[in-house]
Amino acid sequence: MIWKGFRFGMFLQIAVGPICLFIFQTAATSGFVEAEVGVLGVVIVDCLFILAAMFGIGAILNKYKKAKQMIHYFGAAVLIVFGLSNIVGFFDVSLMPNLEQGAGSVFWKTVVLTVSNPLTILFWAGVFSTKIVEENITQQDLYSFGLGAVLSTLFFLTMISILGSFLTIFLAPAILKVLNLIVGLVLVGFGIKTLMKVKSA
Repeated sequence: MIWKGFRFGMFLQIAVGPICLFIFQTAATSGFVEAEVGVLGVVIVDCLFILAAMFGIGAILNKYKKAKQMIHYFGAAVLIVFGLSNIVGFFDVSLMPNLEQGAGSVFWKTVVLTVSNPLTILFWAGVFSTKIVEENITQQDLYSFGLGAVLSTLFFLTMISILGSFLTIFLAPAILKVLNLIVGLVLVGFGIKTLMKVKSA
């Protein structure tokens, strides 16, 4: 079941999101070690989300529509703020002066970015419900499947960190600065897309 969870998790990684972009940017600008600290933050939150889904919190969130809307707004706000921080950073302006780059800072940034989409719990709740009904698997198997999914996140983002860290060697600082700007614009785009989902819901 661990291997099944890993394969399923790797399939999900195809949809590149803001976390992947942030890890790639961090590796390109600050190196592999700091990016991997960020990966640790993502993995910890993913573990908590998967456990929450197993314990039925997803069903509670799904029941209260206003709670889901507030979560969407929170997630959109986080993405937009982080994106704007990158954009103004291109002009050597700091939007978040208390979050200077460093291993500890990267860890908390990735934690906040990952927590900004707690509706992931709903997704995993749906996955686990399907597994229970269709495959009649045990609770222990669910834990193994969840562990495999988390390991896929660790593996994939570590590969992204390695890839991004090579850019530190080959690309000039000016180009890396442009990369920060691009990532900022994409993060803002993700945030706006999330807001549009709330309005259309």
